[in-house]
Amino acid sequence: MAEQYDIIIIGAGPAGMEAALTAKARNKKFLLLGKTGVSDKVSKAHEVKNFLGLPNVTGEQMSKAFLNHLEQMGITLTPGRVINAYNMGNYYALLMADNSQLECKALIIATGVNFGKPFPGEEKFLSRGVSYCATCDAVFYKNKKVAVLAYSKEEEAEAEFLAENCSQVLYFPQYKGEVSFSKENIQVIAEKPQSVAGEKKVTSLVTDKNTYAVDGIFILRESVAPSKLLPGLQMEGNHIATDRSMKTNLPGCFACGDITGTPYQYIKAAGEGNVAALSAVAYIDSLKS
Repeated sequence: MAEQYDIIIIGAGPAGMEAALTAKARNKKFLLLGKTGVSDKVSKAHEVKNFLGLPNVTGEQMSKAFLNHLEQMGITLTPGRVINAYNMGNYYALLMADNSQLECKALIIATGVNFGKPFPGEEKFLSRGVSYCATCDAVFYKNKKVAVLAYSKEEEAEAEFLAENCSQVLYFPQYKGEVSFSKENIQVIAEKPQSVAGEKKVTSLVTDKNTYAVDGIFILRESVAPSKLLPGLQMEGNHIATDRSMKTNLPGCFACGDITGTPYQYIKAAGEGNVAALSAVAYIDSLKS
């Protein structure tokens, strides 16, 4: 059975972390999903001058302060990538990249805006050769040739797994650093993907230098665009539409931080995280009445 929570928070930037602090203070069972550290957007900031109580702080100092606060409150960052979320009426079901499932009464989306612009052809061929989860869909590409567009080093393990099922894996790292694999059927290609091509299904990946014939393309970004993550979620451009309580159009679903729109400020994100968590707590308590 899927593990059940009161609240699941997707994203561990300032908005997600503040939401977790508030959920903890309100004694709710929650899960904070994100990287084990603070996002590069925060940690690599040169200097932040407008975060209350932390004047002239560097991004590195701010990151340490955030993580120390979580540690003092006994809050753990849980690594994991959500592939799909489904509104089940009175709860949300989440499918993870490792094929595990989670459930929650209230969902808070705090993923930021780093999910990337879709490639031409990506949305057209979704479920017809384009996938966001190697663990979920590798079985459909047994003895076939696939491409992996990877945006973090963690995805190398996904490529290794695919290589056990597929005849060949073309690995396109979109991050810096050395890449090496133990399996001989993985080919590392340092090129920039441009578009997905095909007719009724995917037939090729076009890069800035070549066109590669493939049977499937796994696009492994660090986060999935909200419009693809949760069916029926109302968007305003690239942002999730919310009211002042950080409620979305779906009951029990809330959003906060950069994903709700400008200004992209840490102090604004943290404030919205607090509001989103308070709204989620109120929603959960209303289910009891």
